[in-house]
Amino acid sequence: MQHTVVDELGARLAAPEEFGREALVVCDAVVRIFRTGGVEVQALQGLDLLVGRGEMIAVVGASGSGKSTLLRILSAADAPSAGTVRVGRWDLGALSARDRVTYRRTVVGTVRQQTARNLVPYLTARQNVALPLTLAGRPHRTARTRVDELLELVGLADARDRRPAGLSGGEQQRVAIAVALANGPQVLLADEPTGELDTTTGQQVFEALRAAQREAGTTVVVVTHDPAVSGQVERTVAIRDGRTSTEVLRRAHVGTDGAHGFVAEEYAVMDRAGRVQVPREYREALDLTRRVRLALEDDHVAVRPDTTRADTGTAPAPERRRRRHGAA
Repeated sequence: MQHTVVDELGARLAAPEEFGREALVVCDAVVRIFRTGGVEVQALQGLDLLVGRGEMIAVVGASGSGKSTLLRILSAADAPSAGTVRVGRWDLGALSARDRVTYRRTVVGTVRQQTARNLVPYLTARQNVALPLTLAGRPHRTARTRVDELLELVGLADARDRRPAGLSGGEQQRVAIAVALANGPQVLLADEPTGELDTTTGQQVFEALRAAQREAGTTVVVVTHDPAVSGQVERTVAIRDGRTSTEVLRRAHVGTDGAHGFVAEEYAVMDRAGRVQVPREYREALDLTRRVRLALEDDHVAVRPDTTRADTGTAPAPERRRRRHGAA
């Protein structure tokens, strides 16, 4: 993994004014508000997210949680209402119309869920991959070599002369990945790339995304509902109610019997204001509602239900325990 939660925590403590200085993708307290028919809807409510260079992450969440809005902002198809979104040197909240075109052509590549929206139907696979290179003014010979390399990368060198109608859904998505990689973007955004595919075909698409990360060095952000995809990346970020709520980190592990595997650990995400989303099952199990009691222990913070059950009045003050070497 290129970037860890522990590394970023240390960076925040050392230089809070430079949040995410080493990350490629930085989302700092991002808000996105939509207004329709006089009704205001907050799709993102202060979301924080960091993605390191060369990292591959999965973003998961229920419908309406804000994950697709996040992807649209990162692709410069939308803009944040408040907060900061930065990809490399690009501040996505301050792009001019010309900068937006340059950013989308050179910095980011996008793969959509609907295969029909990713490719030009009357062009062959080779011509589809060559199209963004032609628009960028790349020399014909250089472009042809690049096209062949990318089709080889996604395992479709033999399908270069077939049009989308002659390709399976999974093959179309792999060509779409090659198209998205054509101009060497820093970030590849994939919105439910396996959503319309069976398990075997979806795995082939995932392997093409993995090849983009490992062999091309591209940072990959995948929005997915597919556990077969989210379970294979080193880091899965869950979004709930417009904020990052939890992260699952996976690391290689060798058992006592010598067997190789992965260990997954789930972490709650604390935003820069100190807010943590407590999972619903935890809240329901302990009947945590409206306000809770906090206790600072030697090595953790305890969260307990409010036993007063009063709807008004002063909430109980946080409890504190004296640490071994002085007051907390």
